[in-house]
Amino acid sequence: MTATTDATGPSAAQVQAATRATYVAFIGAGFAFASWASRIPQVRTRLDLDPAALGLVLLAIAAGSVIALPLSGPVIARLGSRRTVTLMAGLLTVALVVVAVAPLIGVLPLVVGLFVMGFANGAWDVGMNVQGAVVERHLRQAVMSRFHAGFSLGTVIGALGGAAMVALDVSVTAHLLGVAVLIVAVVPAAVRAFVADVEETPDGARPPEAGGALARWKEPRTLLIGLFVLAFAFAEGTANDWISIALIDGYGLSPALGTLGFALFLTAMTAARWVGPPLLDRFGRVPLVRALAGLAVAGLLLFVFGPNAGVAFAGALLWGAGTSLGFPVGMSAAADDPAHAATRVSVVASIGYCAFLAGPPLIGFLGHELSVLRALTVVAVLLAVATAIAGALREPETAAEPETAAEPTGR
Repeated sequence: MTATTDATGPSAAQVQAATRATYVAFIGAGFAFASWASRIPQVRTRLDLDPAALGLVLLAIAAGSVIALPLSGPVIARLGSRRTVTLMAGLLTVALVVVAVAPLIGVLPLVVGLFVMGFANGAWDVGMNVQGAVVERHLRQAVMSRFHAGFSLGTVIGALGGAAMVALDVSVTAHLLGVAVLIVAVVPAAVRAFVADVEETPDGARPPEAGGALARWKEPRTLLIGLFVLAFAFAEGTANDWISIALIDGYGLSPALGTLGFALFLTAMTAARWVGPPLLDRFGRVPLVRALAGLAVAGLLLFVFGPNAGVAFAGALLWGAGTSLGFPVGMSAAADDPAHAATRVSVVASIGYCAFLAGPPLIGFLGHELSVLRALTVVAVLLAVATAIAGALREPETAAEPETAAEPTGR
């Protein structure tokens, strides 16, 4: 990549360092989340939770995120993405420690730990997406989806690590404490290389955003992008929370093989995100995400109704590839205008993360009545909605500027 900067902006070397730091932030966030998600079956067994109860417990992490997301835009606009991600990495470390010891104590500390984890993850998510959009503009290349591929790579590493810990009979407590140490040791140091989100005024202050954060909630395009992201977040989050359980309960697989199915989903998502930029440049945002939504539905149906576990694994691969670009393209569309990127990303992420708020209990309650495997078919309904409103992702002509000629593509 070749960074092009002006006289007042960061140097090419600083942009390259910020690019590497952004990858670390995305990878670290994915690794932390998947490390927890990979141990959900063992936590469920340890605390004797049925699907409905587990859905309510998983609601805590979504609730924390949904509370954090509306606050993160104004916070990032004031503190900057670097300080925000640094603070949230520390908070997430504390949450991981609580979650690690919770299976030894009971459900209440698990819920508290997951809530704090969700809060930290929500603000971290918006911060790293804002920095990703900043780096993309300085590079003048469509690289956002590759940052999200970094997130997915982190989830693959976390999921495979979790599968190994299960196979080696390593306790949830020891595993997640180790993850906490890695996060606090690596991420805060790396994100020191982030560049400024917006150019500072001569006195060093960050210029205020015109109209304020509330104005972004009144923009029809921003709200439609948020709804689009919600649909894909539901498809992605449902897989994160329930694929392992569905394979174990629905197909009678061992816990290690159930976790491996989750890893296959994440691997397909990672690969598709990495090859996303040239595909987006060639076909455009709207046609590509619509085609991928169809692929995700096909994979989902194979996963749910396949005659054996092998077909279900193939379905998980298609499901992962199909949902790969929805979230990152939505984030990139929200950040088309750099002057309002932080607050618009915050709004879109706030709407999108409602999927993580509603998804766990919805699948849990449907799973209690029908089975977790059959309950997953509800994902197809929201993907159909996303296909219908995908036109909102088109970049407004007023947002196009000579210095950002390459269309950002964005998780």
